[in-house]
Formats: sequence, C-alpha cells, structure tokens
Amino acid sequence: MTAVRLRYQYRVYPTPGQRIYAARVFGCRRVIWNDALARIKPVKASNKLLGNPNNRLAHGPYQSVPKNPDLAKTLITEAKKTPERAFLIDAPVGVLQQTLRDLDAAWKAHEDSKTGKRKGPKVAPPGFKSRKDHRQAARFTRSDRWSITETGKLRLLKIGDLKVKWTRNLPSDPSSVTLVKDRSGRYWASFVVESNPAADILAPIDGDQGIDLGLTRFAVLADGTHIASPKYLRRAEKKLKKRQRELSRKKKGSNNRDKARTEVARAHAAVADARRNFHHQWAHKLTSENQAVFTETLNVRGLARTRLAKGVHDAGWAQFVMFCEYKAIRRGRSFAKVARNFPSSQTCSACGHYDGPKPLNVRQWTCPNCATRHDRDWNAARNVKHEGRRILAAAAPPTPGPGARRR
Repeated sequence: MTAVRLRYQYRVYPTPGQRIYAARVFGCRRVIWNDALARIKPVKASNKLLGNPNNRLAHGPYQSVPKNPDLAKTLITEAKKTPERAFLIDAPVGVLQQTLRDLDAAWKAHEDSKTGKRKGPKVAPPGFKSRKDHRQAARFTRSDRWSITETGKLRLLKIGDLKVKWTRNLPSDPSSVTLVKDRSGRYWASFVVESNPAADILAPIDGDQGIDLGLTRFAVLADGTHIASPKYLRRAEKKLKKRQRELSRKKKGSNNRDKARTEVARAHAAVADARRNFHHQWAHKLTSENQAVFTETLNVRGLARTRLAKGVHDAGWAQFVMFCEYKAIRRGRSFAKVARNFPSSQTCSACGHYDGPKPLNVRQWTCPNCATRHDRDWNAARNVKHEGRRILAAAAPPTPGPGARRR
C-alpha cells in the first residue's frame, strides 16, 4: 500500500525582527514570480495608459513557457549580480526555485483546464502578484536546510528560529514546510508528511448513517437524532458590523485603515475557524461510529443565490461533506452521495409511497398509503440511508456462487 501525503498545520509566533525577515522572503518570492510571469505574459508599454492592469488589452500575447533551468539561471543566479535585484540574497535559493516550479504548476492547471484534462471549473491563468496582497506564503524544501531544533523551534534559513505551538505530533519526517501569513496577520507552518494508510484504517463495525442537511437544524440523522446548527456567522454579526463600520471611517491608504482591515479579517477568521472545527469534530464522530455514511448532493451554488444565501454560507455544507468523505476514505469506511434529483422529502420511508413535492413550510406530513406520521427531515434522512445502501450494493463486485469455477 503506497503512502499518502498529508498536510499538518501549526501556529507560529515570530518576533518583530523575524517578521521583517519573513517579509523580505515574501517580497523576493513575489519579484521572482512576477519576473518569470512577465516572460510568459509580457505587458505592452504602449497599453499601460489603459489604467487597468487586469485588462486583457493591456497584456501582450501569451508566449511559450520557458524551461525552469533557463529561468533560474537568468532570474536568480544572474539577477543577483545586478544592482536592481541584489536584494534577492535575502531569500533562500530553494524558495526562489520553488516559486518557478509553482508557476509551472499554475500554468499546467490552466492548460489542462482548457483542454479538459482537469476536472471541475475552468482555471484562470496565473496573474501578477502585488505587494498589497494580504496573504503571503513561502515554501522551504530540504535544499534550504530547514530543521526542527531540540527545543521544538522551527529553524528557517534567512529568518531564524520560530516559536511553534505543537498541537499534535508529526507522523513522519516532513519533506517540506510552507511559512504562511494569512489575511488576519497570523503566521502558520504547514508541513507535508507521508503517512501509512494502513495505520489510519479502523476495525469494521456494524451500522450506517444517513444525513439530511438543513438550516434550522444543521443535520438530521437517520437514527432520529440531530445536530444543532451553531450559526457562527449570525452570532458574530454584531461584532462584524462594528468592525466594518470602523474600517469604512478610516482614510484610504492610511496605517489606521490597514489596522482596521486586519481587525475585520481577524473577526472573520474567528468565525471560519470555529465553523471548521465544528465540521471536523462531527465528521470525525460520524465516520468513527459508523461503517458507512451517506449524504445528499446539494446545489450549494444555486442556494447561495437565493434569499437563504447567508444561512447557506453560514452552515458550510460543502466543507462538512468534504470532511466526511476524506475521513471515511482514510478510516476504511464507506461513503456515498445520493443523487441531487432523489426525492428524499417526497417519499415515505416506511412503505416507499411517492407523495409528491411539498413546500418548505410543511415540516410534518402523513403518508396516505400507510398512515405513517413523518417528520420531514427525519424521513429524508431515512430515505438517504436506504438509497445509500442501494448505491453501495450496486457498486460492490458480484459475489461468486458456490458452483463458480476458480481461476
């Protein structure tokens, strides 16, 4: 069984001096990215008067992507000897070379998206980075000689020994680490490690679970229980409005406005972190206590364009379903999504009678065929479980009979 790559993220607390060194590394990475991208997507000097750098008319035709060795020699090795790019010595060479590889990956994703090799929505071509970007990142590989000291600090070349809050142990030696500064000004160390899949697989158990997602109750389970909706965004709405008003009163371009923007980002980050932790905990619980988990396929993008948009974004159904899926796969559990057009709320879970569509204000109904009284959400969860079982049975390989010939 081949090893799988995982990402472990920890909070980092740099000193004021280390923040300055990290900003220099981020700046050097941005310059290398823009210099390399200018070779592929040159800007016409005569069209700079258009005023909008994002306008397609302001860019020349796309050129063929130069090879990494040629770019590294021109943009890193030779550029350091020039007065205009002498500051590149403030960043490790491996970080700058990794920037060119990242640009290659971004262009490959864009090209594969155009030709249909990459699934999902279309990927736009990579754009130029600005020094005003509030999220910064730099990836350190083994060539940069980074290490974890005996005292538990993260030693990065050109930056120093960073204090790390270790919330869990790393399963193996990391192959790389990425220093990230998010929009709220927090620093993170993201490690890429290899894990043995067999170590995460749990022992098989009996039982499965169907999940019906909603807004009033976050989820109703097929066993009759439910998960209350935390509504983190609704609860933090008053604080968010206050921070946003303070930001709107600050003069554009001032330091006070930048501080107010950081406060707004921190308030939003607190909501996102709480929601993500809630999703992780319940996805862990459901995949640990059930051999199979079934959910419905929701049109989140469509619902986000209705009057329910704020509640849909606050619930974060897509993230929760994604967590359930990957945790089930890692633990050796089964996971299935029921088709979007499956009438889970229109079918009796007791006798299978189809009763037709019902408006959202109908929360309880009685089956005209078997006279069973149903709660709308609980009935839908039961139907999702039954349909999920059918999907798994159809996908399972056929079992040979007693008279089947062995080969």
